[in-house]
Amino acid sequence: MTLTVATDLLTLLADTRTEERPDNQLDALTLAVAADLPVLLWGEPGIGKTATLHQLADGLGLPLTTVIASVHEPSDFAGLPIVGDDPAVQGVPMAPPDWAVRLVRAGRGLLFLDELSTAPPAVQAALLRVVLERRVGALRLPDGVRIVAAANPRSSAADGWELSPPLANRFVHLQWTYEHEVVVRGLGGTWPRAVLPSLDAGRLPEAVDMARRSVCGFLRARPTMVHRLPDTETRRGGPWPSPRSWDMALRLIAFATAAGASREVLSMLIRGTVGDGPGLEVMAFLDRMDLPDPEHLLAEPHTALLPERGDLRQAILDGLVEAVRQRPERSRWDAAWVVLVRSLKMGAPDLVVSPASALAALRRADWVLPPDIERLTPVLSLADRVGAAR
Repeated sequence: MTLTVATDLLTLLADTRTEERPDNQLDALTLAVAADLPVLLWGEPGIGKTATLHQLADGLGLPLTTVIASVHEPSDFAGLPIVGDDPAVQGVPMAPPDWAVRLVRAGRGLLFLDELSTAPPAVQAALLRVVLERRVGALRLPDGVRIVAAANPRSSAADGWELSPPLANRFVHLQWTYEHEVVVRGLGGTWPRAVLPSLDAGRLPEAVDMARRSVCGFLRARPTMVHRLPDTETRRGGPWPSPRSWDMALRLIAFATAAGASREVLSMLIRGTVGDGPGLEVMAFLDRMDLPDPEHLLAEPHTALLPERGDLRQAILDGLVEAVRQRPERSRWDAAWVVLVRSLKMGAPDLVVSPASALAALRRADWVLPPDIERLTPVLSLADRVGAAR
C-alpha cells in the first residue's frame, strides 16, 4: 500500500503542462530539426538537456530513441558482420542494432545520441556515417528520423574526449544554458512547449534566393572563409567553416527566412554552424547585404563606395586583395591600390596595413609602382617600425 501511495505522488509530480512562450534556444533547436540537420547541445551537467529532448519528442509527436554513445562499441553503429549461407557470392552483411531496426519500422522518430563527448575516438569514427548519411550498418534510417545529440564540455564530462573534427563538422552546435524564469515556472509545473516553426509557403522562393545570395555573396568577399580548420584541438571539436558547414548555414538561413525567425535565433544557428567569428561576420553581412563584389571595385576603383564600419571595410579590402591574387594582372593590381587609398582617406589607417602589405607582395618585376602608393608609405613605414620594435 505504501508503494501505491508513493506511485500516486510521483504521478502527481510528473503531471506538468506546457505553454508557448518566447525561447530563443528552443526556437533555434526546433528550426534546425525542421531543416533536418543534426544538432548537438553543449552544456554543463544537470541543466536539462536530456529533459529538453524528451519534451521536444513529446511536442513534435515523435517516438524518442535514446542511445548513450559512450557505452556502445563501434560495431553497434557500423553494424555487426553476419555470415550467411554463401558469403563468397552474397557477401557478409552488416547487421544493424535493434534500436535502428525500430526506427526503420516506425518510419519516423527522434534519435537522441546522449553523452557524445564521453565516446572514445573509435566510436566517434563509427558515428560519422550515422550522423551524415543516416546509415547504421546496411540499414538506412528513414527521412522521418531526426538526430539530436548532447554533450558536456570535456572539463565537466565523465572521462571526456574532445570531439573529432570530422564529427564536429557534421553538427549544428548550440550552447545550452538555463534561464531562471524558465526553470522556476517549469518546477512549478509549466514548461515551454516545443513546436516546429511555421513556414510561410509563399516565401519559399524568396527564402532560397536570400540564403544563396547571402552565403555566396559573403564567400565571394571573404574567400579565405570557405574552409578554415581551427588551430587548437578544443576549437576543432566545435563549429568551424567548411563547404559542408556553409551548406548547412545556407539551409538554416532559408528556413529562418521562411519562418520569420528572429535575428537572435538566426545568429545562434549560424554561429553554431561555422563558428563565432565567421558567424558574426555573416550576421553583419546580412544586416547590410552591401559588401560590394571585389570585381566591381576593380572595374571602377575611382568611384568605389566603402562602408564606414571598420569590420565591413576590412572584409572588403581583404576580398579585394584575394581577387587580385586569383587573377594577377597589372591593371587589377593598380586598381586595388586606388581602392586602398580611398579607404585611407576615410580614416582608420590601420585597416589598410595588412591588405597593403599583401598587395605589395603580389607585385611582378615589370610592374611600376603606381603614384597613389606614396600616400600609403607613412602607414606602411609605421607598421614596419612597430613590428621591428616587437
